[in-house]
Amino acid sequence: MSYRVAAPDEYLAITGMNIKNVHITKAAWVLPFQRCTRFSVQPHDYAMNLQAMTKEKLQFLLPVIFTIGPDVNNRGANAKGPRPAADAHGDRTGHNHSNDEDRGDSLMKYAMLLADSTANKQGTQHLENIVKGIIEGETRVLVSSMTMEEIFTEREEFKRRIFRNIQGELDQFGLKIYNANVKELKDAVGSTYFQSLSQKAHEGATNQARIDVAEAQLRGNVGEAERHGQQERSIAKINAETAVQKTDRDVERAAAEANLATQKTVLSRDVEIARIQATRATESRDEDLKKEVQVKRAAAELERLRAVDVVKAAIARESKQQAADAKAYEVEAEARASAYKTKVDAETQAAADYNRTTKNTDASAYKTKMDAEAWSDAAIKNAEANLQKKLKEAEGMMAMANAYARMSEAFGGPSGLLQYMMIEKGTYVELAKANATAVNGMQPKISVWNTGAEAGSSGAGGQGQDTASTMRNVYQLLPPLMSTIHDQTGITLPEWQFGRMPGSELARREQNEGKLNGKK
Repeated sequence: MSYRVAAPDEYLAITGMNIKNVHITKAAWVLPFQRCTRFSVQPHDYAMNLQAMTKEKLQFLLPVIFTIGPDVNNRGANAKGPRPAADAHGDRTGHNHSNDEDRGDSLMKYAMLLADSTANKQGTQHLENIVKGIIEGETRVLVSSMTMEEIFTEREEFKRRIFRNIQGELDQFGLKIYNANVKELKDAVGSTYFQSLSQKAHEGATNQARIDVAEAQLRGNVGEAERHGQQERSIAKINAETAVQKTDRDVERAAAEANLATQKTVLSRDVEIARIQATRATESRDEDLKKEVQVKRAAAELERLRAVDVVKAAIARESKQQAADAKAYEVEAEARASAYKTKVDAETQAAADYNRTTKNTDASAYKTKMDAEAWSDAAIKNAEANLQKKLKEAEGMMAMANAYARMSEAFGGPSGLLQYMMIEKGTYVELAKANATAVNGMQPKISVWNTGAEAGSSGAGGQGQDTASTMRNVYQLLPPLMSTIHDQTGITLPEWQFGRMPGSELARREQNEGKLNGKK
């Protein structure tokens, strides 16, 4: 057992006993049968000179530099707080509380990636190949969906899309892009696209500079002449404006003096009018105050008179209330006396009724008891009589069954007895009558067609064939038909009406009937 501590830019990955997956920490005790591996979390620069092709099939070189390293801030479920002590190196019972392999921890994903690199004995080269492969693949896919004009005019959007696509692929390895730098685009081998654009821009800038110089000289000469003329016009204008302004000042002074005199007159008039209005307002206000005083005096007198009337009414109401209370007390006392008297009378009457009811109830109960005992005796006798009747009927049924059994033996089995009973009760006659009634009035048209060896042997259409032969074929089908009916329903049809069954079938039927009758 040893205590391991990682450097500031390192983490410890512990595996082994009591740890289901990988335990990532900065310091821990390493137990026997556990393995501890240090890994650095410093980001690395990945510089590449990618050759890509735009949507217009233009090839160019895209120099990029990505700074990529483990995402130390994305600890997934481990970032929710410290794990329990029993789960620090895995559950002591052998269970791990994580729902998945890495719990969303980027450092655990990165540690597993490094473990795979170490297992393949490639070290950091394996990790670099993976990162460069992701960068190259996502960049080429993105460039192939854009035009050269979009790449030039939307450099920031192009950079953001590259960053987003590559970051989405690096998340599964716990890596993060800390910085992405896309340098100037260059021509691929055998291409002069950017060189031509640069030459075009250079020539355009040179021509535009010459045009700007000529325009500047023109503006300088014209501007100098304009400045001289403008100077002379400005001097003359200023002199003229000075004379006009002097005249305007004299006119304004005279108008101001006249306006001042007018204003003094208006102010004197307004002061006199205001003095008169104030005097009239004072007199009007004095009259209003006198009127309000008279109104308040009248209201006070009215309230005094109203208070006197209210006091008188209150005294009268209290007198009436006292008289009503005395009357109500008398009525209540009389009601209590009447209720007490009624209660005493009711109790007396109830006691008398109770005694009388008790006597009637005892007599009725005695009569009911006697009636119940008589009914019980009668019911028992009826039950015994019914039992004797049922026994007699059962004995009769047993005797009849024995008689039918002996008759069955006499007639050669149950089928013979059934035929005898059908003949005795006229069942066959009734069946014949029913069949005759069913076909009465019918005019059937029967056409017999032979499809065997005799077909067409007696005239065209089979009209002259042997009728007796056809009927013979029909009757030849009756014995197999009787066997089928007997097998499916257990009924044996009379031989005198439908013929005898084949010998094997007859022997099997007789054997079955012998077993039913108790014969061996």
